[in-house]
Amino acid sequence: MNLIIQSTLNTLAKSQIVLSNLTDKQLADVSVSPYYSSIGSHIRHILDFYDCIFNDNENLVDLTTRKRNLDVENCCATAMCYLSTIVEQLNNLSNVDIAKEVMVTDDLGLGKIQINYTFASLLAQANSHTIHHYAIINYILDRLNISISDANFGYNATTPK
Repeated sequence: MNLIIQSTLNTLAKSQIVLSNLTDKQLADVSVSPYYSSIGSHIRHILDFYDCIFNDNENLVDLTTRKRNLDVENCCATAMCYLSTIVEQLNNLSNVDIAKEVMVTDDLGLGKIQINYTFASLLAQANSHTIHHYAIINYILDRLNISISDANFGYNATTPK
């Protein structure tokens, strides 16, 4: 299996660890300032990003068409099912040419634009995006006095120790 896909699967495995250690109430808790977002909203956002990748049509990926299923934000079991679907889709990529070009639609703040990517660069962006949201989740976990047994959770591999 390709190293980018393996890295992505390794990163997403941390979502399962988090979800396995939370109650639905903790998943949906929006009490932490300054943004008052929940762990569930970040998990849903991460998985929606991947879902957009797998809903491509003729090598077109629109990162602005996210599902935003609020049940994922409020129910650990629903979030785990969504995660399992994404993991299964990643595991099925063994025959995909990750060097192929894809046209990605995104909104970088000034409206939708189209950007040429390779599938590999899109997966690498999704992985980095996931780690970024894990850092935010880690902050929320800390403020809620919840600990998980992964000292590297929320840290990019290039972060100095």
